[in-house]
Formats: sequence, C-alpha cells, structure tokens
Amino acid sequence: MSTQPDLLYSEEEEALRAAVRDLLGDHCDAAGVIARTESDAPHDLSLWKALAEAMGLAGLLVPEALGGQGATHREAAVVLEELGRAVAPVPYLTSAVVATEALLACEADDLLAELASGRKIGALAVALNVAPGGAYRAVRHEDGLLHGRLTGIADAAAADVLLVPAEDGGLYAVGADAVTVTPQISLDLTRPLATVTFDGARARRLGDAEPAVRRALRAGAGLLAAEQLGLADWTLTETVRYLKERKQFNRPVGGFQALKHRLAQLWLEVVNLRAAARNAADALTRGEDADVAVAVAQAYAASVAVHAAEEAVQLHGGIGMTWEHPAHLYLKRAKADSIAYGTAGAHRAELAEMVDLQAP
Repeated sequence: MSTQPDLLYSEEEEALRAAVRDLLGDHCDAAGVIARTESDAPHDLSLWKALAEAMGLAGLLVPEALGGQGATHREAAVVLEELGRAVAPVPYLTSAVVATEALLACEADDLLAELASGRKIGALAVALNVAPGGAYRAVRHEDGLLHGRLTGIADAAAADVLLVPAEDGGLYAVGADAVTVTPQISLDLTRPLATVTFDGARARRLGDAEPAVRRALRAGAGLLAAEQLGLADWTLTETVRYLKERKQFNRPVGGFQALKHRLAQLWLEVVNLRAAARNAADALTRGEDADVAVAVAQAYAASVAVHAAEEAVQLHGGIGMTWEHPAHLYLKRAKADSIAYGTAGAHRAELAEMVDLQAP
C-alpha cells in the first residue's frame, strides 16, 4: 500500500546533520581542501576515518546484522548534503552508496561488512558519467583473471577493492593491489578520476553485473542530488553573507535591487531542488516510484548547482576569481556533478519515456 511521503527532516536527521557539520567544521576547512588539491593525496583519509569508523556513517545503508547502521537513503542524503556543503574530498558517495548498493544487490556479506566498518573503501569500476541503465564498458574475464582497461573511475585511487563488470555478465571483486591505477586530469580535484588497467588481475565473482550496476547507479544519481543541494545551499548562503558585508557607495552591495532579484531567483531554485532531492531520497527509501523520482531530481539538480556556483564566483567580485577563495571548488564540483551518473538531458529523456510524455 502506497504511503504519503514526508519530505520534512526528522529530529534524528537534523541531529545527524548537526553532528556531521560539526565534524566537518573541525576537519574540513576550505584552505585545507585547496591544499589537498595541490598535493599527490587529494583524498582526506583521516576525515574518512572519522566519518566511517568513529561515526559509523559508511554503513548507513548496510543492515545491522552485517555490521551496518540499518538506516535509509534519507539519512545518507543528509550526510551527502553536508559533504556537498564542504566539498569534502572523501569517497562517501562512491563507496558508502554506489559500491555498497552494488554489493547489496549481490548479497556479498563479507565485503559489505568491511565497507560498512570503514576498514575498506570500495569503488564501482564504471565511468562516473554513466547513467542508470546506460551502457558501460566491461573487461574480459578468462580463467579467473580480468584483462582490460577502464577509464573515468571516480575515487579509484582511494579504493581498496574494485567492483568490476566483465564481458561474461558477472560482477567481480578485485583488490586494488592487483591493478594499475593511473590518475586522469579531472576538473573536480576533490573527486579525482583514474584509469584502471587489469593485466591478469585475480578476481572473485560476486553476482550478475547488470542488476547490481543499475541499482548502484540509480542510488548514486538519486543521492547525488542531495550533494548538489548542499553545494547550492552553501554557495547561496555564503554569497548572501558576503553581499551584506561588502560595501559600495557606502552601502551594502546586497541592498541593490538587481542583486536582490538574482538572489531571490536563486533561492527559489534551491528550494525547488531541496524538494526534488528529498523526494528522490524518500522514494529510494520506500522503494516506490524511485526511477521517476531520481530522474526528476537529476533533470533539475545540475542546472541549479551550476547556477548557484557561478553566481557565487561572480557576486564575490575579484576575490571570487582567486585560487585562495573556495568558490572555484564549488564551481568545479557542480560542473563535474552535472555529468555524473547521467546528464540532465539523459534523465529528461528517460523520464519522458517512463511517464509516456514523448516530444512532438
């Protein structure tokens, strides 16, 4: 029986938000994130350890019997909102959501327990731009070994185990020490991409790749909207704060009507994105109309996040153009997110087919 969705945040979700925001406030300052993008170690593994082990957030989607928290996509979405607000360089979406969902589809209990505890980081070896149900590249499987090369794999450099689709239709687990991971030039330096080369890598079959990959990418696309919401909300809030302080002609810049109109329009877009992102997380939790809810969220989220980040850069004036100010981190993440797990156009086309609203 269908139930009416409640998209408001519960007390537990707000408490979770506060705890994650406090942790990020102490461990994920903008200057530190920028410094990491300039280093050979863009992932903040100490922050990941605090999130995954100390707070148990890597196991939110994993049943308690397997060492997880037995929570839902709604709680995971709250975490991703806060990670988006901080542009946190941790593999939460790729490991705690996407890889975890693939393992749940395969009932790979041992690996699930390791990912839930934070002892291992997982990555699905499917290019970041692939949409749910979209075509993806697979490697050759022969005599228990994998051969091939995959590109555009997000957070592969931080992964301990890779979940790899093969041409025989299986999904295989491969240890990161059995493959060659080569960094790619990425626009978003806080979620780096890599090429993964399999040269006779020993692998263990987990299950069928197609349903596992589809489930994983659907959850990734749905909860990516929460990250995009957090990003857009931070950039709007920070821009409003700055325009209240910045003065021109001896008055706050934010008092000029033209800028008020731009901010009001952006606020409306962010409010609408919040509704779409919350609906996607709730639909994934309830298992009702999830495909439609995810497509709606992703059809809308990219343009709002990019718009919010672009406005932040422009309305901060000269300081917004500098490397030292974090606005560029948000713009790059928003741009990269706009093609992650399918473009808005791809999701609109899929949505039109699902609800039978074909273009003339």
